[in-house]
Amino acid sequence: MPQHKQHDRRSQLLEQVQRLAQIAIFGNATETFRTCGNPGCRCHHGGPKHGPHIYISARLDGRTKNTYVPKHAQAKVLEGVEAWKQVQVCLRELADLNKAQALLPLPKEEP
Repeated sequence: MPQHKQHDRRSQLLEQVQRLAQIAIFGNATETFRTCGNPGCRCHHGGPKHGPHIYISARLDGRTKNTYVPKHAQAKVLEGVEAWKQVQVCLRELADLNKAQALLPLPKEEP
Protein backbone atom coordinates (compact mmCIF):
# COMPACT_ATOMS: atom_id res chain seq x y z
CA MET A 1 0.00 0.00 0.00
CA PRO A 2 1.43 3.41 -0.92
CA GLN A 3 2.64 5.63 1.93
CA HIS A 4 -0.11 8.26 1.57
CA LYS A 5 -2.82 5.58 1.58
CA GLN A 6 -1.27 4.02 4.71
CA HIS A 7 -1.34 7.42 6.39
CA ASP A 8 -4.99 7.94 5.44
CA ARG A 9 -5.95 4.47 6.64
CA ARG A 10 -4.06 4.99 9.91
CA SER A 11 -5.99 8.24 10.48
CA GLN A 12 -9.30 6.50 9.80
CA LEU A 13 -8.47 3.68 12.19
CA LEU A 14 -7.37 6.05 14.96
CA GLU A 15 -10.62 8.03 14.63
CA GLN A 16 -12.62 4.82 14.74
CA VAL A 17 -10.77 3.59 17.84
CA GLN A 18 -11.36 6.92 19.58
CA ARG A 19 -15.08 6.79 18.79
CA LEU A 20 -15.52 3.13 19.78
CA ALA A 21 -13.46 3.48 22.97
CA GLN A 22 -16.12 5.79 24.39
CA ILE A 23 -18.62 2.92 24.59
CA ALA A 24 -16.41 -0.20 24.58
CA ILE A 25 -16.98 -2.79 27.31
CA PHE A 26 -14.42 -5.54 27.90
CA GLY A 27 -15.82 -9.06 28.05
CA ASN A 28 -18.04 -11.55 26.31
CA ALA A 29 -21.81 -11.62 26.52
CA THR A 30 -23.46 -14.89 27.46
CA GLU A 31 -27.13 -15.75 27.61
CA THR A 32 -28.57 -18.21 30.14
CA PHE A 33 -31.97 -19.75 30.82
CA ARG A 34 -32.68 -21.03 34.33
CA THR A 35 -35.16 -22.79 36.53
CA CYS A 36 -36.59 -20.85 39.45
CA GLY A 37 -37.06 -21.83 43.07
CA ASN A 38 -40.78 -22.50 42.76
CA PRO A 39 -41.27 -26.31 42.45
CA GLY A 40 -44.76 -25.85 40.95
CA CYS A 41 -43.51 -23.58 38.14
CA ARG A 42 -43.69 -24.63 34.50
CA CYS A 43 -39.88 -24.51 34.28
CA HIS A 44 -39.69 -27.61 36.54
CA HIS A 45 -42.24 -29.56 34.52
CA GLY A 46 -40.95 -29.49 30.97
CA GLY A 47 -42.00 -25.93 30.20
CA PRO A 48 -39.65 -23.20 29.05
CA LYS A 49 -37.03 -21.97 31.50
CA HIS A 50 -36.81 -18.36 32.61
CA GLY A 51 -34.63 -16.05 30.59
CA PRO A 52 -32.74 -15.05 28.71
CA HIS A 53 -30.49 -13.63 31.39
CA ILE A 54 -27.47 -11.76 30.01
CA TYR A 55 -24.07 -11.84 31.72
CA ILE A 56 -20.77 -10.26 30.77
CA SER A 57 -17.83 -12.53 31.50
CA ALA A 58 -14.28 -11.27 31.61
CA ARG A 59 -11.02 -12.77 32.81
CA LEU A 60 -9.43 -10.51 35.43
CA ASP A 61 -6.41 -11.38 37.58
CA GLY A 62 -6.51 -14.99 36.40
CA ARG A 63 -10.17 -15.48 37.32
CA THR A 64 -13.35 -15.23 35.27
CA LYS A 65 -15.84 -12.71 36.62
CA ASN A 66 -19.46 -12.79 35.50
CA THR A 67 -21.55 -9.65 35.82
CA TYR A 68 -25.32 -9.76 35.49
CA VAL A 69 -26.78 -7.25 33.02
CA PRO A 70 -30.26 -5.98 33.95
CA LYS A 71 -32.85 -5.87 31.17
CA HIS A 72 -32.83 -2.05 30.98
CA ALA A 73 -29.07 -2.06 30.24
CA GLN A 74 -28.84 -5.01 27.85
CA ALA A 75 -28.90 -3.13 24.53
CA LYS A 76 -26.28 -0.61 25.68
CA VAL A 77 -24.02 -3.29 27.18
CA LEU A 78 -24.23 -5.54 24.11
CA GLU A 79 -23.36 -2.53 21.94
CA GLY A 80 -20.34 -1.88 24.18
CA VAL A 81 -19.15 -5.49 23.95
CA GLU A 82 -19.41 -5.34 20.14
CA ALA A 83 -17.50 -2.02 20.17
CA TRP A 84 -14.72 -3.71 22.18
CA LYS A 85 -14.42 -6.39 19.49
CA GLN A 86 -14.27 -3.73 16.77
CA VAL A 87 -11.55 -1.85 18.68
CA GLN A 88 -9.47 -5.05 18.72
CA VAL A 89 -9.86 -5.44 14.94
CA CYS A 90 -8.79 -1.82 14.38
CA LEU A 91 -5.78 -2.20 16.67
CA ARG A 92 -4.63 -5.32 14.83
CA GLU A 93 -4.80 -3.48 11.53
CA LEU A 94 -2.92 -0.52 13.04
CA ALA A 95 -0.26 -2.92 14.30
CA ASP A 96 0.11 -4.35 10.79
CA LEU A 97 0.49 -0.85 9.35
CA ASN A 98 3.06 0.00 12.03
CA LYS A 99 5.03 -3.15 11.22
CA ALA A 100 4.99 -2.40 7.49
CA GLN A 101 6.19 1.15 8.22
CA ALA A 102 8.98 -0.06 10.52
CA LEU A 103 10.21 -2.56 7.93
CA LEU A 104 10.50 -0.04 5.08
CA PRO A 105 14.06 0.22 3.79
CA LEU A 106 15.95 3.35 4.77
CA PRO A 107 16.23 5.93 1.99
CA LYS A 108 19.60 5.84 0.26
CA GLU A 109 21.83 8.81 0.96
CA GLU A 110 23.20 10.60 -2.03
CA PRO A 111 26.98 11.33 -1.96
